[in-house]
Amino acid sequence: MPDYRHWPTLPAMFFDRAAAGGGRPFLWHKVDGRYASLDWTEVAEQVARIAAALHAAGVEAGDRVVLVSENRPEFLAADVAIMAVGAIAVPTYTTNTVEDHRHILADCGARAAIASTAELADRVLEAATGAPGLRHLIAIEAPTVPAGHVTVSGWPDGAAPAAGMTELVAKARQGERGAAACIIYTSGTGGRPKGVVLSHANIFANCEGAWRRLVDVCGLEDEVFLSFLPLSHSYEHTCGQFFPISIGAQIYYAEGIEQLGRNLTEARPTLMTAVPRLYEGMHSRITRDVERAGGLKAALFRRAVEIGSKRYHGKALSLGERLLDPLLERLVRDKVRARFGGRLKGLVSGGAPLNIDVGVFFHALGLRLSQGYGQTEAAPLISCNPLERIKLHTVGLPVPGVEVRIAEDGEILARGDMVMLGYWNKPEATAETLRDGWLHTGDIGRIDEDGYLEITDRKKDIIVNSGGDNLSPSRIEGFLTLEPEIHQALVFGDRKPHLVALIVPDAELAREETDPDRLRARVRTAVERVNARLSAIERVRRFALADEPFSVDTGELTPTMKTRRHAVLHRYGQKLLHLYERPG
Repeated sequence: MPDYRHWPTLPAMFFDRAAAGGGRPFLWHKVDGRYASLDWTEVAEQVARIAAALHAAGVEAGDRVVLVSENRPEFLAADVAIMAVGAIAVPTYTTNTVEDHRHILADCGARAAIASTAELADRVLEAATGAPGLRHLIAIEAPTVPAGHVTVSGWPDGAAPAAGMTELVAKARQGERGAAACIIYTSGTGGRPKGVVLSHANIFANCEGAWRRLVDVCGLEDEVFLSFLPLSHSYEHTCGQFFPISIGAQIYYAEGIEQLGRNLTEARPTLMTAVPRLYEGMHSRITRDVERAGGLKAALFRRAVEIGSKRYHGKALSLGERLLDPLLERLVRDKVRARFGGRLKGLVSGGAPLNIDVGVFFHALGLRLSQGYGQTEAAPLISCNPLERIKLHTVGLPVPGVEVRIAEDGEILARGDMVMLGYWNKPEATAETLRDGWLHTGDIGRIDEDGYLEITDRKKDIIVNSGGDNLSPSRIEGFLTLEPEIHQALVFGDRKPHLVALIVPDAELAREETDPDRLRARVRTAVERVNARLSAIERVRRFALADEPFSVDTGELTPTMKTRRHAVLHRYGQKLLHLYERPG
């Protein structure tokens, strides 16, 4: 097992792995349209150069340094360098507005910032007008706006002095496990984001839990990760960066969500972590491609899904199905696996609830999809399905080192070394969330007879209708968005006599049906199909169509594709209330 319990800091772990890795490939990124690699030694030297630049800028132990960059080798090098000098890394989303940056810079009291592109550097400098404590910006690309009170320097190049490297490694080994390593700002589905302070020990606890959960099944040897979720999110920051470092894995950086299919076949990852929205999109694309092909190909595909689904649910296969299945393995499942690179040992879904039908779909096609659960305050891992015993309607067993219990009101509580130090400069919010060592997650759930954790809803998102019934909007939204006619949905009805919904139609359907009445009719048919499977109080009585899809740009989605309910309701609340004014 990696030395999780004895490494003093994350940079110490990195330098140990870099010394062992030497000239072997480590980070892969696109150069002139082709993947090129940096070896472990090259990345370690880059870390030393950035650390020297931070020291020259006056950054000291405990200072906060904001990092805004796409997923690329420079992000990892800068992140490790900030921690190596004893400062606290504050990774932020590239989608942040100037106002978002201003809030974070001022809230954490950042001393310095690191930015990649000129556009991102410009936004940081514009935000700095409200953050007088920011004194220095290191930019890969030179900004185009006035720097004001901020000193700007370029990306450090050249050879890293051997003496500086030795001193930096020694400093990393002298750090304390319990000290703050980073501040991860929550994506803000319910309002202003809070800074979650995570220690080196918090992230080590997550890495060890992931290792123990995976090693018996996967072997964890010569692993390859494809990084495409934002590294400023705790899920990717831990599972897509520090966990791969800890096991000496290679990391490929994806070009973006649009190029993900191509990057999968280029990188050929062995392990993959993603959010449910991505798997839902892949499910839609695969089924749409098959239906367009039609004929024998579509028939064999449907048969593979049917037989694979029976196997997942533990149902006996008929003699004919047992004879046909090996043929379907070669003609269907091997081709689907090839779309993911052909080497995947397992897929992990986290960050939001996974629709069970989507999970079963991938299992039926020979791809083990394991649903996990966590939150930024837990660094973020709390539980995950073991790949050898997956129950998709649950989020699995607590990972080793994590204790979970259910409070009297149904709230999930978690305890362990992964629990955050607290919210930055918010003692009251910290005291509300951390009580007697237990993290109060704000999620409602239950533990089944096998010890698996099942999430039933968000405590704050539960709808209580005027009849006093408690309803889960996320459950109903999950059913709605699985229908091919519906791209996104938000269910509404707190303290109302029945439920209504805001719906974003499927993009292709909207292009086909230019007549608004015909479009509404197609969506209505889909809603009626869902209602037929729901109880009377869960049914959506009326719906309105959104003006455009929820997106990160409009502020209605987080960068990890979760719906910001407060933002959607701010924009469409009156439209939803009008649905209750209609007679009948």
